[in-house]
Amino acid sequence: MYQLKKTQFIKTDLQSAWDFFSSPLNLKKITPPEMGFDVKTELPEKMYEGLMIEYTVKPILGIPMNWITEIKTVKDLQFFVDEQRKGPYKIWHHEHHFKEVEGGVEMTDIVSYELPLGILGRLMHPILVKKKLEQIFDYRFKAVEHTIDF
Repeated sequence: MYQLKKTQFIKTDLQSAWDFFSSPLNLKKITPPEMGFDVKTELPEKMYEGLMIEYTVKPILGIPMNWITEIKTVKDLQFFVDEQRKGPYKIWHHEHHFKEVEGGVEMTDIVSYELPLGILGRLMHPILVKKKLEQIFDYRFKAVEHTIDF
């Protein structure tokens, strides 16, 4: 099992940060365009526990992959968790934490994941998967910092 943890300070209030990140409609705004992120299900304005989201992504060589995630847990203004139900990972558990701090909000993403394909998956992790995930979260960090207007 691998884990990626990223923390970001956002100059906004807790309610605004929560409203933005807890809306599935905003996911595409913080996903790199080259990922070919395309939502297949109709999305509500606010997520809720049990919400299933189906989408297509193109993480490697522009090859489309179907992915279904479920919003497993929602604690208003504190955190939410999404988990993969179908997709490229053996396990995908993504925690989104929000904490009001002086001058803004501290947002922490914790992604715990396991790759399929046994030893082949483990060999591909440092070469391909870890690097790609870091690029995605670096893009998200910059998008939140420079283009999202809270």
